[in-house]
Amino acid sequence: MSDEARASSAPISVSDAVALAKGAVSAWPTLVVSGEVSGFRGPNARSGHCYFEVKDEGAAMSVIVWRGTAAKMGFQLRDGLTVQLTGRFDVYKASGKLSFVASRVEAAGEGLLRQQVAELARRLEREGLMAQERKRRVPVFCSRVCVVTSLSGSVIEDVKRTLARRNPLVEIDVVGCSVQGSEAPATIVRALSTAASARPDAILLVRGGGSFEDLMCFNDESVARAVAACPVPVVTGIGHEPDTTIADMVADRRASTPTAAAESVAPAIDEVERQMLQRQVRLGRAMSAALEFRAQRVGALARLMSGAMDAGLSRRRMEVEAMGARRCLTDPLSPVRDREADLMQTEQRLHDAIPRALARDREATERAAARLL
Repeated sequence: MSDEARASSAPISVSDAVALAKGAVSAWPTLVVSGEVSGFRGPNARSGHCYFEVKDEGAAMSVIVWRGTAAKMGFQLRDGLTVQLTGRFDVYKASGKLSFVASRVEAAGEGLLRQQVAELARRLEREGLMAQERKRRVPVFCSRVCVVTSLSGSVIEDVKRTLARRNPLVEIDVVGCSVQGSEAPATIVRALSTAASARPDAILLVRGGGSFEDLMCFNDESVARAVAACPVPVVTGIGHEPDTTIADMVADRRASTPTAAAESVAPAIDEVERQMLQRQVRLGRAMSAALEFRAQRVGALARLMSGAMDAGLSRRRMEVEAMGARRCLTDPLSPVRDREADLMQTEQRLHDAIPRALARDREATERAAARLL
C-alpha cells in the first residue's frame, strides 16, 4: 500500500500508532552507542533507575538505565563523561517517547581512564597504602631536599627560586625524569630510587599543570607503590589545585602545586626566626615559673624542717630539765643517807622495844607466881 493510500484510509488511535512504532522499534537490533552524558541528575529517589541523555556534535537521545544495570556499573555517571552504551531502542507507550534502554554501561575515552584510576585507587586503599598511620612524618625544617621532576620547563626553576627565597640554607639536589607519556612511570620509579639513595630530608615529586591524560603517569600503579615504599618522606606537587593523582593519595604530604610543595618543606627564614624568639620567650617564662615554684617549695620545706627541729630541741630540753629535777641526780648520796636514817630509826625502835618486852614478861611472871602462892 502506498503512503497516499495509507494516508487516505481511516485514522487510527494514538495507542495504535504508538503500538505500531513500538513494534517497529522492537525489531531493531541491539546497538552499541558512544556519547557524552548530559542532564544526569542521579538515580530516581523512588525507583533507583537512571534517566539522562547522551549526545555528540549532531544529535542527542534519551537513555534509561534500570536500577539493576546501574548497580553493576562500578563507577559514577556524571555530566560530561563519555560512555559506551549497549542496548536497544524502545517506545514508552504512555508518552510515545523513544528512549535507548541500556543493558550495559561502560566508561569510554577519559571516562574509561578515570574508571580505571578509581578502581586502582580503591584497591590500593584497601591494601593500606593511603592510611595516615603508614605515612612518614615530613621534617619541619629540611636542610636538604631532592627534587624529582623534568629537567626541562619552568617547574624546576620555580621550585629552586621558592626554596632559595624562603630559606637559602636549604641544600637542593635534582634528579630528572619524564613526567608525561608511556615511558614516564619507569623513569619516575628510577628517579625516586636515586633520590632516596642520597638520603635527603625530603623528596619533592613535582610537575606543572596538564590534562587528565597528561598526568596519567602519576596514576600508574608502579609509581604509587614506589612512592609508598620510599624510605624518605615524599611530598607531591602535581598539576594545579583541582588535580589529584594516586601518587598524591599515597604520598606522605600532598601540596596543590609545585610551588606549594617547596614552601611546605622550607619555612621562611624570617618565620623561623620569629618562631624561635617566641619559643625562647616561652622557655624563659617556663624556667622562671619553674624556679619560682622550686624556690617556694624549698622555702616551705625549710620552714617545716626548722619547726620540726625547734620542736625536737624543746622536747629534749624539757626531758633534760625533768631529769635534772630528780634528787638522785642533784644529790647522788641522798639515797644512802635516807637509807642510813631508816636503819637508825629501826635500831632505836628495837632498842626501846626490848626493855619494854622484858618488863612485861617480868610482870606476867610475878603475877603468875603470886597466884600459885
